This record gives sequence, structure tokens and C-alpha cells, in this order.
Amino acid sequence: MRIPMSSPDITEAELAAVTAVLRTPTLSIGPQIVAFEQACAAYVGARHAAGVNSGTSGLHLCMIAAGVGPGDLVLTSSFSFIASANAVLYERAIPVFVDVDRATGNLSPALVAEAAHDLATGGTAAARWLPRGVDAAAVGQLRAILPVHAFGQPADMDPIMETARTYGLAVIEDACEAIGAEYRGRRAGTIGDAGVFAFYPNKQMTTGEGGMIVCDRDDWLPLFRSLRNQGRDVFDSWLNHTRLGYNYRLDELSAALGLAQLRRIDELLAKRDRVARWYHERLAGLELVERPWVAESTTRMSWFVYVVRIRPPADRDQVMARLAEVGIPSRPYFTPIHLQPFYRDRFGYRRADLPVTEQLGDCSLALPFSSVMQESQVDEVCAQLRRAVAA
Repeated sequence: MRIPMSSPDITEAELAAVTAVLRTPTLSIGPQIVAFEQACAAYVGARHAAGVNSGTSGLHLCMIAAGVGPGDLVLTSSFSFIASANAVLYERAIPVFVDVDRATGNLSPALVAEAAHDLATGGTAAARWLPRGVDAAAVGQLRAILPVHAFGQPADMDPIMETARTYGLAVIEDACEAIGAEYRGRRAGTIGDAGVFAFYPNKQMTTGEGGMIVCDRDDWLPLFRSLRNQGRDVFDSWLNHTRLGYNYRLDELSAALGLAQLRRIDELLAKRDRVARWYHERLAGLELVERPWVAESTTRMSWFVYVVRIRPPADRDQVMARLAEVGIPSRPYFTPIHLQPFYRDRFGYRRADLPVTEQLGDCSLALPFSSVMQESQVDEVCAQLRRAVAA
């Protein structure tokens, strides 16, 4: 492909930071992870942060901290990367998918409230929210809400938090795509009980592989740090482990890279915002392409990807194929989780279960996007997109 789908933004500062770690004898559980955690907590305005080896790991540990267990229910979105729902399954709990708001692709607060009411009160009303493959007799309690801040735009958190308070639910923010985003002036990841960021190479900032949990709860921080390190508590002696844990540690090289990137985070977000504005300007007036919409409640968008929607009679998959023919990569964002083969087989999901999610899954298209993208590349993508939808 002549134009890459995404690219990390790496400078000499990042190279120097990683090289400096290689000159030390400490490549894991050292000063870099401590410094990175402190910097992340300060940046988002949280009291605590715990580095992990991926956003997925972070979400998993948050499920454990929230008390999610076998048969329990977690309200979440199917319009997401599959990791968010998988984190629920890791604890043998059941993700209950709620449809999304069409404008943002984030959870519909009204439907979250409706589902929470029905599931908390039980009876026949609760059954309509449960997947077909679930035995109602084996269902545990409704434990948590897992909103996903899709594409860097925060979900409408105030009504979701109100629902959580009403029914005594934990709220874990999947902010893996939303570092630096703000909802009504509050940083994404700090509104619920905990938030999780991810730093894969296509994200706004990267550690290669890695993630960060942020929270204000004093009781959760030592739990996260124990769980990520095979269940060893800070007071445990060598090779003694208090609980079942995991190898979810973030190494010193990754932490050093993340710390260098975080020092540039405002620059990185501003550059992505500039690329998004280039796209927005060039795609104005293109009837068959719907541009991203930023909600009034989003006081700062953190552009993870630039996702357009292809309107009929144009066909998203045909547009993708035409772009590929001329060397322009693009991706369907997202293929709904409930229609993925594993979830169909496990839970009996089928088409028409989540109409808005499915409609967005059919028409959404991510265009090449990164902070290092050049204006001339945006020009070329937009020109080829115009031809592809008109063909």
C-alpha cells in the first residue's frame, strides 16, 4: 500500500529513552514503570495508575476488582473491538449487549437504563436481554457497566453513572481508544470506578504493546499490582503468592517508550486533530460519505481513527475493494462482536438482534490515519474515495 493504514509517531526522544533502559540491568519492575504510572495518573487526573501489558489485560483485571464472577452480567457494547467483551468472558461472566446511539456509536444511555431495570428486577422482562444460549437459571447478578469510548469519543457518561448508582453497579470505562478525550470537561477514564487505556502502535500514543488502568480507589490499586504480577502482594516474600494472578506486567522498555510519548501527548493529539480536520474539510458535501459527528458533551475529541459511513446506493465493501485496487488501505470499523463466529456459536446471536449496531457495522469505514500523515496523503485518499463511491 502506498499510504499506510496507521503509523506510530516516534522521535529521537523515544529512541534515547529506550536505549537508556538497555544500558541498565533492570528491564522489568523498575523505575520506568513507576514513573510512567505517576505521569499517566497526573495527566488524566486520577489518584492511581497501574501499568499492564495490554488494554485487554487491564479490562480483565477491572472485571476481577469489580467482583464480576461466573454467571454474572455486564452491560456493554457490541460496537467495539472484541477485547472488551472477552474480558467479561475471562471471568466466566456474560456480556449483555445493549444497542448504541447511531450518531456516536456509543452505548445508548436510555437502553442501558432499561436493561439495568429489567435485569435487576428479574422475571420475564429480564429474559429479553439475555443471549439465547444462556440458561436463565444459571444467571448470577448484574454487576457492572462497561461503556466503550468508541474512536476516541466518550460515551454519554452522566446518565450511565446515574443508572449505575441506582442499581449499585460498578462502571469500568473502556477508554482504550480515548487517551486525552474529555466528557463535559472531565477526562475519559476518570468518571467511572476505573478506566483502561491501551497503547498499541495504532493508538494516539504507543508503548508497542501495553496498557494502563487508572482509578481513585485505594483498595483497587494494590489488587491490580498483585494480579498483574502472578498474584504476589507487596508484602509477600520471593515466590510467595496470595491469590491467583497473571503475567500482565509492563516491561521497563515499554514504560520508557510510553513515558517519552506521554511527554508529547498534547502534540500527538493536536497533530491527529489536524489530520481529522483535513479529512473533514475535503469530504464536505460528498453525499454518499457521512463524516464523523462529535457530540456536544465531548469537550475534547481524541482522534483514534477517522471513520466515515458509506451511504446507499454505495456499498462499503465495494468501496474498500476499489480503494485497495489503487493502493489505499481501509478497514471495516467495527464488525459487531455479537456477529463474530465465536459469539454466534456460544450465545446464539443472529442478525437483527442489535439493529443500530449492525447498521453501523455494515456502513462504517476507517480511512488511513495517524499523526504523521501528510496533507498530500489525505488529498489522495479523499480523491480516491470520491471515485470509489461514484463508481
